[in-house]
Amino acid sequence: MASAWDARPPGRLPLLLCLLLLRSPAQAAHIKKAEATTSAGAQAAEGQFDRYYHEAELSSVLREVAAAGSPGLARLFSIGRSVEGRPLWVLRLTAGLEPPPPDGDAGPDAAGPLLPGRPQVKLVGNMHGDETVSRQVLVYLARELVAGYHRGDPRLVRLLNTTDVYLMPSLNPDGFERAREGDCGLGDGDPPGPTGRDNSRGRDLNRSFPDQFRTGEPPALDDVPEVRALMDWIHRNKFVLSGNLHGGSVVASYPFDDSPEHKVTGIYSKTSDDEVFKYLAKAYASNHPIMKTGAPHCPGDEDETFKDGITNGAHWYDVEGGMQDYNYVWADCFEITLELSCCKYPPASQLRQEWENNRESLITLIEKVHIGVKGFVKDSVTGSGLENATISVAGINHNITTGRFGDFHRLLVPGTYNLTAVLTGYMPLTFNNVTVKEGPATEVNFSLRPTVTSVIPDTTEAVATSSTVAVPNIPPGTPPSHQPIQPKDFHHHHFPDMEIFLRRFANEYPNITRLYSLGKSVESRELYVMEISDNPGVHEPGEPEFKYIGNMHGNEVVGRELLLNLIEYLCKNFGTDPEVTDLVRNTRIHLMPSMNPDGYEKSQEGDSVSVVGRNNSNNFDLNRNFPDQFVQITDPAQPETIAVISWMKAYPFVLSANLHGGSLVVNYPYDDDEQGLATYSKSPDDAVFQQIALSYSKENIQMYQGRPCKNMYPTEYFPHGITNGAKWYNVPGGMQDWNYLHTNCFEVTIELGCVKYPFEKDLPKLWEQNRRSLIQFMKQVHQGVRGFVLDATDGRGILNATISVAEINHPVTTYKTGDYWRLLVPGTYKITASARGYNPATKNVTVKSEGAVQVNFTLVRSSTDSNHESKKGKGDSTNTDDANDPTTKEFETLIKDLSAENGLEDLMLRSSSNLALYRYHSYKDLSEFLRGLVMNYPQITNLTSLGQSAEYRHIWSLEISNKPNVSEPEEPKIRFVAGIHGNAPVGTELLLALAEFLCLNYKKNPAVTQLIDRTRIVIVPSLNPDGRERAQEKDCTSKKGQTNAHGKDLDTDFTNNASQPETKAIIENLIQKQDFSLSVALDGGSVLVTYPYDKPVQTENKETLKHLASLYANNHPSMHMGQPSCPNKSDENIPGGVMRGAEWHSHLGSMKDYSVTYGHCPEITVYTSCCYFPSAVQLPSLWAENKKSLLSMLVEVHKGVHGFVKDKSGKPVSKAVIVLNEGIKVHTKEGGYFHVLLAPGFHNINAIADGYQQQHSQVFVHHDAASSVVIVFDTDNRIFGLPRELVVTVLGATMSALILTACIIWCICSIKSNRHKDGFHRLRQHHDEYEDEIRMMSTGSKKSLLSHEFQDETDTEEETLYSSKH
Repeated sequence: MASAWDARPPGRLPLLLCLLLLRSPAQAAHIKKAEATTSAGAQAAEGQFDRYYHEAELSSVLREVAAAGSPGLARLFSIGRSVEGRPLWVLRLTAGLEPPPPDGDAGPDAAGPLLPGRPQVKLVGNMHGDETVSRQVLVYLARELVAGYHRGDPRLVRLLNTTDVYLMPSLNPDGFERAREGDCGLGDGDPPGPTGRDNSRGRDLNRSFPDQFRTGEPPALDDVPEVRALMDWIHRNKFVLSGNLHGGSVVASYPFDDSPEHKVTGIYSKTSDDEVFKYLAKAYASNHPIMKTGAPHCPGDEDETFKDGITNGAHWYDVEGGMQDYNYVWADCFEITLELSCCKYPPASQLRQEWENNRESLITLIEKVHIGVKGFVKDSVTGSGLENATISVAGINHNITTGRFGDFHRLLVPGTYNLTAVLTGYMPLTFNNVTVKEGPATEVNFSLRPTVTSVIPDTTEAVATSSTVAVPNIPPGTPPSHQPIQPKDFHHHHFPDMEIFLRRFANEYPNITRLYSLGKSVESRELYVMEISDNPGVHEPGEPEFKYIGNMHGNEVVGRELLLNLIEYLCKNFGTDPEVTDLVRNTRIHLMPSMNPDGYEKSQEGDSVSVVGRNNSNNFDLNRNFPDQFVQITDPAQPETIAVISWMKAYPFVLSANLHGGSLVVNYPYDDDEQGLATYSKSPDDAVFQQIALSYSKENIQMYQGRPCKNMYPTEYFPHGITNGAKWYNVPGGMQDWNYLHTNCFEVTIELGCVKYPFEKDLPKLWEQNRRSLIQFMKQVHQGVRGFVLDATDGRGILNATISVAEINHPVTTYKTGDYWRLLVPGTYKITASARGYNPATKNVTVKSEGAVQVNFTLVRSSTDSNHESKKGKGDSTNTDDANDPTTKEFETLIKDLSAENGLEDLMLRSSSNLALYRYHSYKDLSEFLRGLVMNYPQITNLTSLGQSAEYRHIWSLEISNKPNVSEPEEPKIRFVAGIHGNAPVGTELLLALAEFLCLNYKKNPAVTQLIDRTRIVIVPSLNPDGRERAQEKDCTSKKGQTNAHGKDLDTDFTNNASQPETKAIIENLIQKQDFSLSVALDGGSVLVTYPYDKPVQTENKETLKHLASLYANNHPSMHMGQPSCPNKSDENIPGGVMRGAEWHSHLGSMKDYSVTYGHCPEITVYTSCCYFPSAVQLPSLWAENKKSLLSMLVEVHKGVHGFVKDKSGKPVSKAVIVLNEGIKVHTKEGGYFHVLLAPGFHNINAIADGYQQQHSQVFVHHDAASSVVIVFDTDNRIFGLPRELVVTVLGATMSALILTACIIWCICSIKSNRHKDGFHRLRQHHDEYEDEIRMMSTGSKKSLLSHEFQDETDTEEETLYSSKH
């Protein structure tokens, strides 16, 4: 310090002393510290505090700073560009950097390679464009670090030798250019004009990140390229510590920034590392002369205080979508937010002071990256670093993972901790009582031992295996007499190559193949599946379904190539090779070559042991991403996982294998256990799993020998090439266990080779080693028992009946046609079939080693169901099927056929669909189109106006029926409504297409004709025509036209006090008629179906409402997969493609809620496309996607319960109230008819009508047919809830008592009147006379008309005389 002071000219000293005396002690001390830097540092900053750096100068200054540094110290690069194309500069400062690449300063490699063991710190400024101090301060910090390192400042040299520092002066350069110097963000005193806070698309960057507590939807990443660039940058690196520099106050804020409650302020939202975050925030605040006081006295918030100058973010105010929480939750990086100045954009004259205020705090914060623990996780055998090992700290629910060199830095405050390192394939290792002290991190290195099994086989298990598994007579590898055609295509298939291969075979073998996709990966690659069957696309009743899944780990590629070989093998040998032909004809085979196509593209040929490409593009291990029975999986479900789960729920898979690499063994459930130890974890079907595992291993000679990878794991031994998963090593969140526990499918995991990504030349040998195994394993799907569970009444299959095997605690269930498959090893079993509402049936079955035994069950309805028809006290419920009406029977058969798996496809194939879907219809065009339909099809159409919009456009309603505008109460009525939001007109066009489709096919297609003849179809194509006229084509995200002409969102106006003409028209002319059975509303902005209620809390009739929504989604080619993949919500997951409205976008006043509550009609809302108003060229494909689903609604409306209510004389009872399951209410129509849609299963019905006894019955609803009931009312003989006879008797007795009492009173009154003459009492001369009179009057009555006091026989004569006088 002395040398620095000595270097100053003597004449300046008095002036400096005067300035110091004018400052507060804290400020003076801080300035003294800042001025004590070397003269070189001071000169570097001289003249740089007089202005802000705009774009061109900022780039120039950063380049100068980078060039001024010592060789290998600095590298300038851009992580991306802003909306307006400005570079997002980052200056990297650390010693030992390689020379920059010759191709410039952009791209993922421009920053240079990471350095082993060196922690990464980043400071990001100017996120809000008008908060500018950070932009300058970070440039000053860069100069300080470079100059300090150059002059040999020990502190800064040590810092840059041990720390990888990244400085980003401006995340929002566009906003900065719009901001105005002197704008403090205070309001009235600020300059006029835009503030520059947001980016150029009006998005607040600090509200645009994924959020764990998010209630709404984040902006599309296309709108925030700055956020996208930053997220990509974060995930390419392993940042440990970060600061987000803002303005508007002076405080250090730490996570979480919001809470689940999203209360505006006052909620302390604590992270698991709350103590660490407080430590980091205090480290900054305590070195800032103003911040440490906790009282910044900012104008407008003069009374605001922060203890120690720090605050929890959410406690200060709730920020949803903030960057600091994203860093901690999704990137293992500890970030705090630093508010540097009260004024957001102070005059440049204040910049020197701001730098002086923040210099020490910034350097101290960077130094704090070295607290806690640090070290490496390495393989104990090879010594190589292990990437993505998990480091957990006991008692802190937040893990971090190792970097690419196996290095880690775990920030912790001083204390004693237990640390554990875990990585798949290695034994976990724990260090207890690790002491962390103030200062440099404690070093803890982990050396993980690869997992191995015992060298000595378990003889007990060997005996069990031999007793339960049939060993074949054919020696392994014996070729059949016929020589099939072998594959020729042996090379590694990258995604485009694989896609071409799959399409080629689907095109060349259309009779036995179907190529389909389950959805998309993180990077939007299709998740392809090739189906191979003699009837592709169809589930044939009684035929089992099988699947292989390959390449779940992207760098384990053998399974991917083997499945492509298998596709070629099956296709080329079908019809010529008996084995292949028999397999394809009797099995529906699904082959998924790659579950992780993104990871594959990152992998490298020749890889044996690395994890490069193992995980998906979000860096999650897909085989640790499934729900687990023993462990709570906290990682977010990945798109690939979600797609596969939806797939497994949609198909009745019986057997499956998950193909991996890295060893050579078949691994079977369970994969983990309760304690998390490597120990045998037996499933109820352990014997079956051993049998199917052996079926694969015994055909692979090397695998069967059990010592696969001698060079890599010399002690590893698997008896007969199979192992229990958990005994080998613990895998929580694995796919094979999920299959077994949540579906009917038995899955094993097959490790196909010691080398994960073998060289191309080895592929033919791998096919030869595994081809027999692949075929033999598939054949196991035909072992055990199979059959059907049927209804004894009508012979139909029973869906979801349960098949249970005595002493094996693992039931399976039946599929749609009642078919089931249950894998079993040879033996004798007691098998029971049961279903809700039926009496169970049990059979003894002997299973042999060859082929499945067919065992069918016919179940009889339980007495509760079968007897209810005869219980007159509870009403008659009888089947109204008219066996003598052939047209009714024919229609019932049609509904059943259309409900079958491919029924609607057949209808569409036989239909004329020459529709002109090439443009959108304006209001005028729509009106003319509807009139044209009525003119051309007058016999089945009727057009009416429900009312007019705010701008006096008609709200058209088109009815399609064989008797339009004629009341037919016995027929179900369905309505389709679109255009409630004018900016989403796809629904309008789909409904116009549906109307034209139905009209075109009437009297041409028998199915369409019968549907129109027996259904009243109402189509309202545009509910908000005014909004539609304002909306613009190709505007995917704009809300222009969403509301009506009054600016009202019509889906918030469906209340009893509706204010808009459009909603009033729908309420009065449609909903309040209460004669609809189903309503379907079409909207836009995503791809899913929502069901009531949109308002929170209410959940009545959820099962039926969800069933209706699922029906639509399941008939859509992609909706049911639950991955809309919308650009602004690419990671969105909608299980099954359906969601309750309140969980999607909760709001009041919705049309569907009003329809259910007041119209007694279930309504679902279909979101047809991610883009609100896509280009017209997409309309044909959107119609193709939704056509089947729309038609399925016309079929579904004929299911549920059709009822007729009458009295004993046969007279229909209208306006009776039908209450179903104690919740749903409908009213009988004219003629006593009612119709209500219900989910398949049993339902209770209560019928209530004035003057009749309440009736109760129960009905069973089928999934493919309507259930009909007749309810017969008895006249109500009860009065006040009591039998009529009792009430009449009681009333009679009461009347008699009243008459007798009246007579007695009359007599007494008559006697009394004789004592009164002209209004006076007669005076008595003798007391005895009075007593006699009293006694006479009291005869026959317990109470005299006189008062009791006058009945006292002791009364004196004087008293009596007085009373008489009175």
